[in-house]
Amino acid sequence: MDLIAIFIGLVLLIKGGELLFDGSIAFSLKLNIPKFIVGMTVVSIATSAPEFIVSIQAAIMGHPDLALGNVIGSNLANIALVLGIIIIVTPIKVDKLFYKNDWPVMMIVTLIFIFLVSKDSYLGKTDGIILLLFLVFYFGYLFVFQRNRIDDSEINSFTTNFPFFKILSLMFFGSFFLWLGSEVLIKGSVNLASQIGISERIISVSVIAFGTSIPELSTSIIAIINKEKGISIGNLIGSNIIDMLGVIGITVIFAPITNLDQEFINNDLIWMISVAFILLPLLFLNKKLEFGRIEGIILIVVYGVFISKLF
Repeated sequence: MDLIAIFIGLVLLIKGGELLFDGSIAFSLKLNIPKFIVGMTVVSIATSAPEFIVSIQAAIMGHPDLALGNVIGSNLANIALVLGIIIIVTPIKVDKLFYKNDWPVMMIVTLIFIFLVSKDSYLGKTDGIILLLFLVFYFGYLFVFQRNRIDDSEINSFTTNFPFFKILSLMFFGSFFLWLGSEVLIKGSVNLASQIGISERIISVSVIAFGTSIPELSTSIIAIINKEKGISIGNLIGSNIIDMLGVIGITVIFAPITNLDQEFINNDLIWMISVAFILLPLLFLNKKLEFGRIEGIILIVVYGVFISKLF
């Protein structure tokens, strides 16, 4: 029954995320907000909604390991699994802005995140405010230096002719499904972890994190099928940055994360920054300066090793 609950929870999360995503973009365009701003903020935040809802619900329900493990595991899955699958199917040519801007920013944010988590195994309101301030700086950086790179391909299919009732319905049902899905997923995961004798940390960085990364994976696969170039490494890096700064930042303001499993610090965070780091040498080992099938296989093998060492 717990596996069924986890499956139902994931389905509700994915569907809720889709509805909220559509409603949020339609609402923003209805207000005549420029597309590049919608792409920079609304799209990024909406795609992180499953991670946010699961993390804040888990923290409020007294399961801090689920809250943090969800974000750490999602970051690992986005880079090692989702990107790995994408570049196995279709190689991605990387421009110089990746190693001059995107990768360094991701590494700086990751180091800040690791420092705040590791310093006393506690994340409270002060830490949340610090993370959100860095998120504001990040959006400012995007606005000033990256506005021409903001991908609005996902926005172009939307119209401002959506009636307000439909927009509000999308946002309401999306939020409701996200809330219900997170409740079912968390309870099912906690019960399953207890029954099979594993920690909540393990279930969060594996099963829950994989589930909340499914939207990125499905979106990427659809983009590949449609031969679109809207999904890039920058999108995944941006998603990871928002998870660390925004999702955890807001979560710990409402519900501090305490008494963390030390394996987060001794194992999972090391894996997270290591996977982020190896992107650069993997790129430069390829003479074409692209991520191709060999790099994809390496990333998926690394993810497989990480998961196997959990159990």
